[in-house]
Amino acid sequence: MRFADISGHDDVKQRLRAMVDENRMPHAIMIEGPEGSAKFALARAFLQYIHCTARSGGDSCGRCPECKLSATLNHIDTFISFPVVKRSGRGDTSDDYLAEFRDYVRDYPYMDFEEWLRRLDNINAQPLIYVSEATSLIRKLSITSRRSDFKTSLIWLPERLKEDAANKLLKLVEEPASDTIIVMVSNNSQQVLPTIYSRTQRVMVRRYTDTEVAEIISCKASMCETDAAIIARLANGNINEALRLVSVSKERKKFLEFFINLMRKAYQRKIIELRQWSADLAALGREPQIQFYEYCSRMLRENFVLNLKAPDLIFLTTEEMQFSVNFARFITNLNVMRLLDTFGKAATDIAANANSKIVNFDVAIQVILLLKRD
Repeated sequence: MRFADISGHDDVKQRLRAMVDENRMPHAIMIEGPEGSAKFALARAFLQYIHCTARSGGDSCGRCPECKLSATLNHIDTFISFPVVKRSGRGDTSDDYLAEFRDYVRDYPYMDFEEWLRRLDNINAQPLIYVSEATSLIRKLSITSRRSDFKTSLIWLPERLKEDAANKLLKLVEEPASDTIIVMVSNNSQQVLPTIYSRTQRVMVRRYTDTEVAEIISCKASMCETDAAIIARLANGNINEALRLVSVSKERKKFLEFFINLMRKAYQRKIIELRQWSADLAALGREPQIQFYEYCSRMLRENFVLNLKAPDLIFLTTEEMQFSVNFARFITNLNVMRLLDTFGKAATDIAANANSKIVNFDVAIQVILLLKRD
C-alpha cells in the first residue's frame, strides 16, 4: 500500500511522511478517526514507507522486496494485532487468524468491521484483543529486527484490548526499544485505555467529503455522477457504507421495479395482476421481502419530501427520480403515515413467518385504498 493508492488526506500523508524523512518518528502513534476514512490504509502506507529501501517523490517505491512484503502484510518485521473471537479448538491470537485477515484486508482495504465479523462466522460476536496476543506481541518485539532498521507493530482497534491485555501492553508503549514503532488505528479512541492513549502521538483522520466519496465509488463501480453523489450523501463520509450501498444497487433496481408495479397496478385497481405481484414478491424469499418493505418506506419518505420542493433533502437515484417526478403528488399528508404503517407491519409479519403471499396481497389492497385519498 503506497500513499498514492489512497484518495485524499494529503495533510495526514504529509505529516506521516515528514516523520520518516526528518527521522523524528515517535515510538507510539495513534491514527484515529471515523470508520471508513482510510485510517488503516494510511497506517499500512506509513509502515511501507518506513521499510522501503528506494523511497522517491515522497512515497515508497512499491517495487523493492520490502514494499512487496509490506503490500501483502507479510513483512517479517511488521507484527499485526487485531480483535478475534475465542472459538473452541482454535487459538485466540492474531496469528491464529492471520490468513483470514490478509484476505479480508485485500478485499476490504477500508476495514469494514461488519465484514470482519462475517469472516469470523459470528455477526453477533464481540471480537477482542486478548492478553495472549499482548504476550505474543511483547515477545516478537523483543527479537532483533531481521530485514529492516525498525520493528513495527500495527494494532487495529486498540479500543478492543481487554483490560488485562491493555495493561500488559502499557509498559511496552511507555518504554519501547529504540528500534520499535507501534502504530495503532482506532475508530473510537475514547474507549482506549487512557494511560495508553496519553502516551501516543495522535494523528487525526477526518471523514471524507461527499465529493471525495463520490469520486472513490465512481472509480470502483460503473455509476453515473448523479447516482454516485446520492450514495455519497447517504454514506456520510464513510467509504464502507458507500460501498455497501453500491453493492445493493442491483437489488434496489429490482425493488424499484416491484415498487413501481405495485403503485401502478394499485392505482389502476388491477386485482388479478396484484395477486400475481404478491406471489412474485413472495418468491424472492423472506429476507428480501423484509428489505423490500424497508425500501418502500424509504421511497415514500423521499416522495413526500419531493413535494416540499427541497432538493437538498432528496436522496433518489436517477431511475428512482424518473418515476417519482410524476408519482410524488400521490403521497400526501393524508396517506403517507398510513402507508408507512402498512409497509412496516408487513415487514414485521413476514419476519414472524406469516404467509408471504397473503401479507403481500393485503398490502396491495391497502395501497389501493390509500393511494387515492384526497
